[in-house]
Order: sequence, then C-alpha cells, then structure tokens
Amino acid sequence: MSFVRIGGVPHHVEVTGSGPVCVLSAGLGLAWFDWDAVVERLAPWRTVVRFDRPGSGLSGHARVAPTLAGEAERIAQLLDALRLPGRATVAGHSLAGFHCEAFARLFPERTVGLVLVDSSTEERPRGRAPRGVRVGAARASGAVLGGVGLPRAVGPALRRVVVRGGDAGAVRQVYGASRVWQGALLEYATYTDTAKELTAFRAEFPLREGLPVTVLAGYVQGSPKWLLRQRRLAAELGAAFRVACPSGHLVMRDRPGDVAEVLLGTAG
Repeated sequence: MSFVRIGGVPHHVEVTGSGPVCVLSAGLGLAWFDWDAVVERLAPWRTVVRFDRPGSGLSGHARVAPTLAGEAERIAQLLDALRLPGRATVAGHSLAGFHCEAFARLFPERTVGLVLVDSSTEERPRGRAPRGVRVGAARASGAVLGGVGLPRAVGPALRRVVVRGGDAGAVRQVYGASRVWQGALLEYATYTDTAKELTAFRAEFPLREGLPVTVLAGYVQGSPKWLLRQRRLAAELGAAFRVACPSGHLVMRDRPGDVAEVLLGTAG
C-alpha cells in the first residue's frame, strides 16, 4: 500500500506486476479492490496501476468538486508521480470511462489504448440545477450523514448488500468513512457537468488516429436498451465492441477474465 500526493491530497495507489503500463479506474463509489480479480490475471504481463480518487477508497478528502479535465490531468499526474512517464493503456469503469476517454483525448501522446468497461454514456446530457447549488447540497448532505454517524453505522452493510464479496476489513475501513460517502455524493452531483464536458471534448479533441479502443459491455437477459446504448457508444468512437455475458454493471467483478482478455489484447 502506498500514497502519492497530488494537488495537496494523498492518493492511495497500488502498482502490481511488470511490463507495459495499464491504468485501472473504478466507477463512482467503488474502490481499488474491486479490480482484484482482474489484476491477478494481468500482473504477469502488465504493470497494473490502480488508484482511488479523492473521497474514494483510502485517498484523502475531496477538497474540490471534480471536473472532467481535472480527472484526466489526475491520471497524468499520478503516472508522473510514479515515474511512469511513458504511454499507458487506460481502462475506466462506469463514470471513470468518462475520465479515461478524456485522458486519451487530452494526452494522446501518453495513451496506447483505451478500454471502456460498461462505461457511463450520455447521448444528450441535460441541464440541472446550477453547479454551485448541487455541489453545496452534496457537501451539506455528506456533513449531515457524517455528523450523525450513519456511514460508520450502516455504510459497510449497505456496500455488502449492493456488492457481495470483498475483504470485510477493507469494506469496513472504506465504507465506514464519511469522506467516502461525501466523495460519492460530489461525483454524483457533478455527473451531468462531466458528461457535458466530454461532449465538448469529443468535438475539440479527436482520439489519436489508429488508437485501439474497446467498449466492453455487461449484459444480462432483459437489459437490451443498455446494450444498445453501449453499441452506439462504440460506433461513435469507432471502437471494437464486446459483450461480457452474463454480467451486471460491475463487469470487473462478474467477468474479470473478459476484462483481462480485452486489456491484454490491447496494444501494450
């Protein structure tokens, strides 16, 4: 277990294995250990980097509300702090798919492959209440939850209801912390802003020509609409499209072999 400081915030990071660099970034409210089964399959052939964003996992508090440009820059700064300045394959799950796609667009010279694991996708992101109002409400809600001790009392149990399995000690340490719940609320509150930023980036910063891109969608019977949206995302990006079946949204936990296979098949 190690930490690097970025923007004054300690970031928890795990580096495993050797070979070409592969960065794994988990979705909203998740943590580094959600990639464990994928890392086991990648480490013999890849240097695998996984990290917790501010307010998630074991990283420090989220001092500022997230932006898409900031999250792309965070990946670059993380690699610099780890003295891994070369090119990397970046893989983002759910909301982190936005972050990794933005990294590939803003840092094309540092990106050798892009994998979107059941990524968030918003064809027409809609406006909501002003950003300042949403961020303020998220911070206030997080403070109230922490003040009454709700995260410590029920947080780990809620995580185990939503996601089965995982090391009980790590789950308790992460999801019993009020900063994690506030961090998740901030990412949720700014989700639409992030989607709008990505729409603008797609118009201004094209993906590098020839960049290997794969959309890996989770699928269980009865979810054809989501699968169609993932197909449309792949078509928009000119990406290869694969389906992990049967799999819920947490593909890296449900079908880690499929995720590892895609990553190993992406240019290193």
